[in-house]
Amino acid sequence: MPMTYEQALDFIHSTYKFGTKLGLHNITKLLEFMGNPQKGLKVIHVAGTNGKGSTCAFINQMLIEAGFKVGLYTSPFLESFNERIKLNNQPIDNQELASIAEFVKERIEEMLRQGFSHPTEFEVVTAIGFEFFKRKNVDFVVLEVGLGGRFDATNVVENPELCVITSIGFDHMDILGSTIDEIAFEKAGIIKQNTKVILALQRYKEAKVVISKVCKEQNAQLIEVERNYHVLKNTLEGIVFDCVTPKGIYKNLEIKLLGTHQVENALNCVYAYECLKEKYDIKAEALVKGLLNTRWNGRFEVLKNTPMIVLDGAHNVEGMKVLVGNCKIYLNDKKIVAVVGILKDKEYEKMILLIKSVAQRVIFTLVPSQKRAFSEKEALEISNKFGVEFVPDFKEAIKYALGLCDKDGAVIICGSLYLVGAARGFLKRMLSVL
Repeated sequence: MPMTYEQALDFIHSTYKFGTKLGLHNITKLLEFMGNPQKGLKVIHVAGTNGKGSTCAFINQMLIEAGFKVGLYTSPFLESFNERIKLNNQPIDNQELASIAEFVKERIEEMLRQGFSHPTEFEVVTAIGFEFFKRKNVDFVVLEVGLGGRFDATNVVENPELCVITSIGFDHMDILGSTIDEIAFEKAGIIKQNTKVILALQRYKEAKVVISKVCKEQNAQLIEVERNYHVLKNTLEGIVFDCVTPKGIYKNLEIKLLGTHQVENALNCVYAYECLKEKYDIKAEALVKGLLNTRWNGRFEVLKNTPMIVLDGAHNVEGMKVLVGNCKIYLNDKKIVAVVGILKDKEYEKMILLIKSVAQRVIFTLVPSQKRAFSEKEALEISNKFGVEFVPDFKEAIKYALGLCDKDGAVIICGSLYLVGAARGFLKRMLSVL
């Protein structure tokens, strides 16, 4: 009997017990047993701390508008596992996921028979993604790094068409290092010999120094995004901006993703366009339409207007700072009630203080179905320490927040993409929106 979709998900999630093992030995061996599906794919490889997903989404949409068949690999998912592996914005269908998962499982069993270690969950999912993109004969793969870069499973790609490194900040310090230099070095691990590397605008000059050094060592061409843009309009309907690069002048570009940080993510796409058009048939119109038509749920996403409900992953300190800035721009006239769920390996104290600076009420809740979530006892202690309310069940927390909010107010759900994804599904059913 062929594997069912449910069995495929059970198999994938059962590999969680093998933990997170940074290193390329296992994934390289698994892909060898699969016939190396990653070889021959044209990959745009995207690493960084913040803005990876949005940058991937912009580049993906631009290439689709240019008429290409585009694979997109991202993590985590919001509502459905299939969202992690897409072809021209359509998630892998259940039957294909099951078929490829079964294929990968058989290869893993052969690996184990020959004495090799079992791959981790992320390695298994990455292998499924590569196999899917190979079978679909895609023109490009926009590939988001899972964690770090140097030892991330996606880094088996040998000759990327383009590397993009987004804004680098403090996250996953227990794994990647406690300084920007150390974190930047891990991210720079995706840089290969003789590649082109787009370096996004950076908050920390140390990141630029480290990445510049690695580029020189790898004889890679470093292309630094310049802070040469001007916002013409910034409302809840979207943002219009002009920008100038060393190669061009762009007028009245429009994006629907909100926040000036999304303009900076869009700049990564502008620079990617300039690099890729030298080799491929990508017109300026594809860039314009790509930016305009990009959607990326869960990032200052307005789900409802009255009262306003906003979803924002904001899963680390830098992300929370951006969210606070957006609240001051878009919600400055509204009473804000925030529902906040944070994983225990994050800098949760700083994140809570940040959201408290703009929200009149803060409700702390548990991130559902996550092994890295706080226990109820731990979360209650944190809530008492910071003088915020605690409602363990995220659904009850959301309902409570909505009850506190009048029609001119705003409820923000933030702190983790895992919380935002679960909340998005719950609210869609509860409110019949989208």
